[in-house]
Amino acid sequence: MDPVKILIYIFSATTALSMVRVVLGPTVADRMVGLTVVASQVLGLLVLIAVDRKLTFYLDVALVYDIFGFIGILAITRYVGNREAHR
Repeated sequence: MDPVKILIYIFSATTALSMVRVVLGPTVADRMVGLTVVASQVLGLLVLIAVDRKLTFYLDVALVYDIFGFIGILAITRYVGNREAHR
């Protein structure tokens, strides 16, 4: 079996396991870390799929996904920080 396909399966499995932390995380910080890890793993999956299929389109999608993921994490952090500051 192709090593890239094996890595795709491994990344898919670890992404599913990281989603457990996002769903079951006891604190907001645990969920934030889990969400960041999932976003990084999906980015890696997109790059691996681009390499496997030899399509640069997936690299463009990965770049846009990474930018929106970073902005999303910043927005969630700001929202949680503002909410805790008002307590």
